[in-house]
Amino acid sequence: MFVSCSQDEDVIPKGDNLAMGNPSEAGTDFANYFIQKEQYAMSYNSYRGTPNWVSWHLSSAWLGSAPRQDDFRGDNTLPDSFYRVLPSDYTGSGFDRGHNAPSADRTLTITDNSATFLMSNMIPQAPNNNQQTWANLENYCRKLVSQGNELYIIMGQYGKGGTGSAGFKETLAGGKVTVPNRIWKVIVVLPVGTNDVSRVTSGTRVIAIDTPNSNNVSSSWGTYRTTVDAIEAKTGYDILSNVPTAIQNVLEAVEDNGPTS
Repeated sequence: MFVSCSQDEDVIPKGDNLAMGNPSEAGTDFANYFIQKEQYAMSYNSYRGTPNWVSWHLSSAWLGSAPRQDDFRGDNTLPDSFYRVLPSDYTGSGFDRGHNAPSADRTLTITDNSATFLMSNMIPQAPNNNQQTWANLENYCRKLVSQGNELYIIMGQYGKGGTGSAGFKETLAGGKVTVPNRIWKVIVVLPVGTNDVSRVTSGTRVIAIDTPNSNNVSSSWGTYRTTVDAIEAKTGYDILSNVPTAIQNVLEAVEDNGPTS
């Protein structure tokens, strides 16, 4: 696992992107293929042409002034037997190339930002879901960072079929890319520190949302708050598997009611 830490206590470290656990025990299975990049970790599903989930750490150590690269491209690091999704596979579909790990969460260097534009980091996402609901939540996450926090974020999707700007579709690219029905995210909020997993307590704020992949979605992400338990029941994942079980049992049953902006 990639961990970059500074010996200078005044410098906030980049945490381990997979610190909270490997939700699906991803490995070498083509439907649950583990990919570790410096900027994020994921389980990739070669049959769906999308990630099952992507996990990343967000702190001020990852944020800088690198501009948005917009260099959408196939991921040439995938195994040769995998279909490598291309940006053009989404063209005219009515769905955005929706980032999992967001571009604006990786602005320290051009390399970091460019890594978020690999198509392996994308799902077909209804434009209003991507540009409004999801954008508002991503902006709120970065606001939490500006207030002295660091976050561990896991985003994923499940089901088949969504409604974009051109109507309902189940797949793109002749069936090579599955359009998800639901899109979820779990966010663990910690004050900046070290030994992050050990600092998760039964009082830690955990935000879980589960949205329909629809262009009729509300722009208010708070509308879609749920529990980690509910997402796990839908996906079969163990989302915070590295957190002690007793603490997981408390945190994952609670629906967040904190601020949304």
